[in-house]
Amino acid sequence: MSALAGYKVIELAGLGPAPMGCMMLADMGAEVIRIERPGAGDQTVLEPISGRGKKSVVLNLKSAAGLETLLRLIDGADVIVDPYRPGVCEKLGFGPEVCMARNPKLIFARMTGWGQTGPLAHSAGHDINYIALTGALHAVGRPGEKPAIPLNLFGDMGGGGMLLVNGVLAALLAAGRTGQGQVVDVAMVDGAAQLMWMMQAWQQQGIWNDQDRGVNILDGGAHFYDTYTCADGQYICIGSIEPQFYALLCQLMDLPADDFADQHNQAKWPDMKAKLAGIFTTKSRDEWCALMAGSDVCFAPVLRMSEAPEYPANKARDVYIDVGGMLHAAPAPRFSATPSRVQHPTHALGHDTVSTLAGCGFEDAEISALLESGAIVQGAE
Repeated sequence: MSALAGYKVIELAGLGPAPMGCMMLADMGAEVIRIERPGAGDQTVLEPISGRGKKSVVLNLKSAAGLETLLRLIDGADVIVDPYRPGVCEKLGFGPEVCMARNPKLIFARMTGWGQTGPLAHSAGHDINYIALTGALHAVGRPGEKPAIPLNLFGDMGGGGMLLVNGVLAALLAAGRTGQGQVVDVAMVDGAAQLMWMMQAWQQQGIWNDQDRGVNILDGGAHFYDTYTCADGQYICIGSIEPQFYALLCQLMDLPADDFADQHNQAKWPDMKAKLAGIFTTKSRDEWCALMAGSDVCFAPVLRMSEAPEYPANKARDVYIDVGGMLHAAPAPRFSATPSRVQHPTHALGHDTVSTLAGCGFEDAEISALLESGAIVQGAE
């Protein structure tokens, strides 16, 4: 049995962080019912990975019958995940007050960029905007250059999807003790700020320079913590921070002691980096791997996404798995007693509408009437 077996999550369809978080909950064993609108795009194309393990139900929430159908599903749920702007659920008739009056143990998790309160709460935004206001975007890049965009990992995924899972699990534990649900306000700006905790501390202690980027120990400023180009145009990275790891780097690369002895002298970092860069261009990525991979140098080849599933260490650990002919990252974290698993690939839009309602106690005649009225839609099975 998986860790969340027996829990039911209603996911209102959205993009990015909420689908990611609900994917993780589904991997952990929760029954995740994704509520889609009629005419939405093909989920096997739009959400081929994050839709895994979820049931797809199509409801017309603008109809009274469709809204009542959703409320009946919520009556038996443990969690609802709302990815809309603040107030949208209330306007549609199923805000927290309505839902929690019917189901007091319900966790109403609200996933937004700016949060439910504050002057930006109703403004549009994307990952790049959320991380810009936390210092994260300014901190990423090379010295003297404009900030580099770190994909949408800081805001959407780390600061959003992961924070959503964290909040839902904590709220479920509290509901199990108290019998009371609650609203969980998950904001990507909050999550990005949490992820910057270390740099915030260092900046206030005067050991992190936030006036520029690429000049500090963890942003590529240090010669022993950076990426380098190899003879074949591929890249490697090293993270030899601790003195014993740095000593091993110097030993394996036969670095001149006079040039590389003063590891933490920041004034010498540019010169030492230039010398290291020249040395790394003398061998191919594979040759450097043969010399240092698996050692305490803290070394790794910089792999493309298409290469990552075939890397021997990843294959040995089954970091990636095949789900319906598509490679996915395997469920994580890994549990010794309640293992997670991918229950099935992404289902087509509305694939589970009828079966889900039947499993939640709807009578055949009710389902037929809902189908006929257009309040619900059954897709291809």
